Amino acid sequence: MFSTLSPGALGLSLDHPTAVDLAARHGFGGVDPDLGHFRTLGLEGTREHAAAVREKGLQWGMAGLPVPLDGTPAEFRQALVDLPESLDLLSAAGVTRMGTWVRPMHDVLDHRQNWRLHLGRLSLVAGLLEDAGIRLGLEYIGPKTFWSTERFPFIHSLREARELIAESGASNVGLILDSYHWYTAGEDADDLAGLTDADIVSVDVNDARDDRERDEQQDLDRRLPFATGVIDLEGFMGAVGAAGYTGPVKVEPFMKSLAERPVDEVLEEISGLLDRSLEVAGPAKA
Repeated sequence: MFSTLSPGALGLSLDHPTAVDLAARHGFGGVDPDLGHFRTLGLEGTREHAAAVREKGLQWGMAGLPVPLDGTPAEFRQALVDLPESLDLLSAAGVTRMGTWVRPMHDVLDHRQNWRLHLGRLSLVAGLLEDAGIRLGLEYIGPKTFWSTERFPFIHSLREARELIAESGASNVGLILDSYHWYTAGEDADDLAGLTDADIVSVDVNDARDDRERDEQQDLDRRLPFATGVIDLEGFMGAVGAAGYTGPVKVEPFMKSLAERPVDEVLEEISGLLDRSLEVAGPAKA
């Protein structure tokens, strides 16, 4: 596995060329692709850019899926129409991972109705991505303070996410594992036992506030890895390492204070925390 710079996940406003340079300077193993930047380059320009990124010793992290699985029928149809152009650019760059999160509640659709909606749409999207050689990661959202805010709770645990993926029958769909959602869902290392590299598309490491109980944690109020020790990152990353995971690992803390500090200072800290996370994962990180 490799450490990945994801500026958006850190709340940093960096243009993509700058992010690439900073990732290389601060010892990250990878950087998230920027589809918007690829569009400005075109297919050939994107191929050349990707070659330059590889020359810096960087791998691609994960691109965001520009298709709302829970959008209105019109939004979903239009996104499908626009998707092939995006996939052409990502393929030209050599990007092999895309991801999205599953909204864990709905005010109108009950669990069964929402399940059917996501299952049908997931199958369609996964087929298009498979043709482009891209894997899709799904992230479940764990905090009770979020999924309990609308009438019908939906997927908010590892078990449910795995069931949806299995029922879809798609071989290129896996998990985005986030230590914060794993913790707030009440899960432990045993829940991750048996996972393999084929089951995991991307990994996020975060810690939680130490002045709140598990069910009081807020989705957008997290802490940097190892900051409080509330989340068992040793157990989490140890299980990820045991799965033989080989992909990107990033930090996604939603801390506004990071953007108020010098960028180089922030990235030096984040790179160090990710290196520590990979060390915890053990030899399987190679």
